[in-house]
Amino acid sequence: MATLLLTGFAATVPAGAAEPIRIGELNSYKAQPAFLEPYRKGMELAIDQINAAGGIGGRPLELITRDDGGNPGDAVRVAEDLVTREKVDVLTGTFLSNVGLAVAGFADKRKVFFLASEPLTDKITWAEGNRYTFRLRASTYMQVAMLMPHAVKANKKRWALVYPNYEYGQSAASTFKTLLKVAQPDVEFVAEQATPLGKLDAGAVAQALADAKPDAVFNVLFAADLAKFVREANSRGTLEGTFVVSLLSGEPEYLDPMKDEAPQGWVVTGYPWYAIGTPEHKAFLDAYQAKYGEPPRLGSIVGYTAIVSLAAGLKKAGGPDTEKLVEAFKGLDVTGPFGPFVYRASDHQATMGAFVGTLGLKDGKGVMLDPVYVDGVSVLPTDAEVEKLRPKRD
Repeated sequence: MATLLLTGFAATVPAGAAEPIRIGELNSYKAQPAFLEPYRKGMELAIDQINAAGGIGGRPLELITRDDGGNPGDAVRVAEDLVTREKVDVLTGTFLSNVGLAVAGFADKRKVFFLASEPLTDKITWAEGNRYTFRLRASTYMQVAMLMPHAVKANKKRWALVYPNYEYGQSAASTFKTLLKVAQPDVEFVAEQATPLGKLDAGAVAQALADAKPDAVFNVLFAADLAKFVREANSRGTLEGTFVVSLLSGEPEYLDPMKDEAPQGWVVTGYPWYAIGTPEHKAFLDAYQAKYGEPPRLGSIVGYTAIVSLAAGLKKAGGPDTEKLVEAFKGLDVTGPFGPFVYRASDHQATMGAFVGTLGLKDGKGVMLDPVYVDGVSVLPTDAEVEKLRPKRD
């Protein structure tokens, strides 16, 4: 068991008597299985470990999962059902940014604690942040900022952008342009391809990039859209000699399916599970592989760490009382597979970071070369800056 992650929990759960603490989790399982099946496994591993170690004050954790349909309206109805019919104590989950924002709004209205595990939009913690919503993953802004030193160092003048045309992609593109313009005022953005999520016309996008003749590309595509784009760009030679920075493309969920078609030389954020030697990650990796007989994906990390975070907050709060849990999460210290991090009181954003590296090929498949962990603290705005970004105070 990954004892490094679970230090401080009681030794045993009294047999048969304790009422469980119910965690309501909703996510786009049918729409995004590559990420969310490993995510589910990560959650289940954490639940098993925590309950085996005694639960929270002798109360076991119980996980109730639902598919949110990948749609904001459906997600709110699912959240309502979890709260009203299933009587869950807390909510967690969501993948797509627009869905996460909808559930965050529901949590604020209904005064239900919500840990947004995966959605990356900055609005969740800043412009539309609320008292009852916290977020685990490194946000869009954070991950773009992690790539920015590499983009600036490349010193390319003509940039093109490719992104899915919804909240996450739009936010990533806007942040990238803003940060790069500050660092490199003479930069030009010569093309933008905003593509419908899951419906990429790869040939048209590749041709548009070829016509624009950029020196560099910022890519935000993921999942099947990413694979289609890479395949088309490879076959046409669209990106030969072009510098590329890319969000999420080093995540095994999206990198592994491309096999030997994986692009080489792209600077990416991702999860090189095979190259992390810290005690915290080794404990997680050993436990995950022992349980499932396969290596983890980034979804595994997110699901596992979401449950570990909730357990730490519940322990600090002394149980699932919503208002006490909100206060417990402000400044909450957590240790996950990537090491220790904090949920900031100022904007409810976790400081868990991400890995940055360059894509290469090894044994016929894509890998991250020379990955470096970037602590979230190093790319987040100060508390004073957050006061301007987060108008709704707790």
